[in-house]
Amino acid sequence: MKGKVLITARSFRKIPGPHIDEWVREGYEILFPPYDRPLEAQELVEYIQDVDAAILGLDKVSREVLLKASRLRVISRYGVGVDNIDLEAATELGVIVTVTPGANSVAVAELTMALILALARKIPAHDRIVRSGKWNRLEGVEIMGGTLGIIGAGRIGQEVGIRARAFGMEILFTDPLPPPEEWIRATQAKSVSLEELLSESDIVTLHAPLNEGTQHLLDANRLSLMKPTAFLINTARGGLVDEKALFEFLRSGRIAGAAIDTFEVEPTDPSQFADLDHFISTPHIGSATYQTALRMGWLATQNALIALRGGRPEHVVNPQVFGRSSDGS
Repeated sequence: MKGKVLITARSFRKIPGPHIDEWVREGYEILFPPYDRPLEAQELVEYIQDVDAAILGLDKVSREVLLKASRLRVISRYGVGVDNIDLEAATELGVIVTVTPGANSVAVAELTMALILALARKIPAHDRIVRSGKWNRLEGVEIMGGTLGIIGAGRIGQEVGIRARAFGMEILFTDPLPPPEEWIRATQAKSVSLEELLSESDIVTLHAPLNEGTQHLLDANRLSLMKPTAFLINTARGGLVDEKALFEFLRSGRIAGAAIDTFEVEPTDPSQFADLDHFISTPHIGSATYQTALRMGWLATQNALIALRGGRPEHVVNPQVFGRSSDGS
């Protein structure tokens, strides 16, 4: 065996394909932990100590974990968020960290649209009505002619904008990095401030990364800017929204509804929103499609193998690691 690779990402493990076959062909021993969830730091330590590469989901990679991983050369994130990884420690220790941008864009965009439509037409509530043996109807709203506000116009935000435009929506966006001009032309999207976006949008959807600057980006003050008839969608990162404030706004009717796929703490406590009929929750399924698993799995595998061969993967998030000398200086 050339070495060992730890794979914790759940859909990577569950769906067979070339992303797994490639490791066997290359002569690596594959280590699958017995958990069907992200690992906590103390659990990850048990498995990462003697591996050369790790393909991780949302597992918590602390400095302490990295200090125990003496053979680790690369962490290949199965996804794009790296807020659960201590990047500073990884760089100091010479561990390359990579991501798989674009692989899940379609899946997350389609889920976002599904949640928008489910809120607008009260689909979960109607399902519960029929299952209870009743046949009463709740009034929904049409999204055609409404305004969608996109917070974060990266790959996923752009995919959402294209789909929303096809539904006849007007598009607003805010992002410190301007999206491609061809996307702006195709969607007729308008760049506005965050405050303007929140106050003018009928639906607000989050597609921003989670970092120190975006933690609780939507707090009580900013949520108060939204229309009482507006919906909020979060398929990005749980920490972007102050969930306690959001649930209070929903209970008091200060916004009309919300749908969350990513929570601050996962698994989340359902008692927080058990009484909210106009709230939809899903268990972080944004990238959970067969096609995404194959795309993301293959890219995560290639990122790791390129690093193990001594190369520089395309999607490195800590490029400073390549400027380090062999003595760590």
